[in-house]
Amino acid sequence: MDTLYMWLNIGSISLPLLFSFHPKLQLYKRWKYLFPSIAIMMLLFISWDIIFVKYEIWGFNSSYFLGITIINLPLEEWLFFICIPYACVFTHYSLVYFFPKMELSKKTTSVVYVLLLTLLILLSFWFYDRWYSIVNFTYAILLLGLTYNFQKEVLQKFFLTFLVMLVPFFLVNGTLTGSFIEEPVVWYNNAENMGLRLLTIPVEDTFYAFTMILTCILLLEFFERRFSKVL
Repeated sequence: MDTLYMWLNIGSISLPLLFSFHPKLQLYKRWKYLFPSIAIMMLLFISWDIIFVKYEIWGFNSSYFLGITIINLPLEEWLFFICIPYACVFTHYSLVYFFPKMELSKKTTSVVYVLLLTLLILLSFWFYDRWYSIVNFTYAILLLGLTYNFQKEVLQKFFLTFLVMLVPFFLVNGTLTGSFIEEPVVWYNNAENMGLRLLTIPVEDTFYAFTMILTCILLLEFFERRFSKVL
């Protein structure tokens, strides 16, 4: 059982990593943009993680880890921020490649954006005193605003590809939060979130995944536009 989290990481990245060399996808050619994007995302999300663990907003069940920690985070948690974003970015670009018409119209994208932004703002006001909720929603509001105003075309595709990613998300995150095992790998202090769960998954985790993946995609596309002619 002490290897469960490690196997979830390995299982999540194994096929995406293998198929990154598919002759039509060739994601490996974008590694020089993807891995710096993941590293920058990790600076934000790992810092967030360390602070929240310190103040017991969430924590980890040592029964599911190898016992190696870095700055009070299990090794597996560090690997999570590499394996899961990589798998999700791979999924996004695979769907975009094989289903090029899989995108919302600009008008529909604007409607979804306004509705989602309104929801996040209302939730932020309602749960302003709960740290996981307010930090999560605030970052989502800022990221959505930046993306909509400067790279709306990303949202036209990402709103749909993220819905597909929710299937493996519920499997992996459901396991981590205890849906399919006796005890959760990751526990949450419900005093610091909305207290609403999808099975055992805090609703905030959905927005957390949304912003984590979108951050990587935005950075990758920025680096690709900025440096593709140089590298």
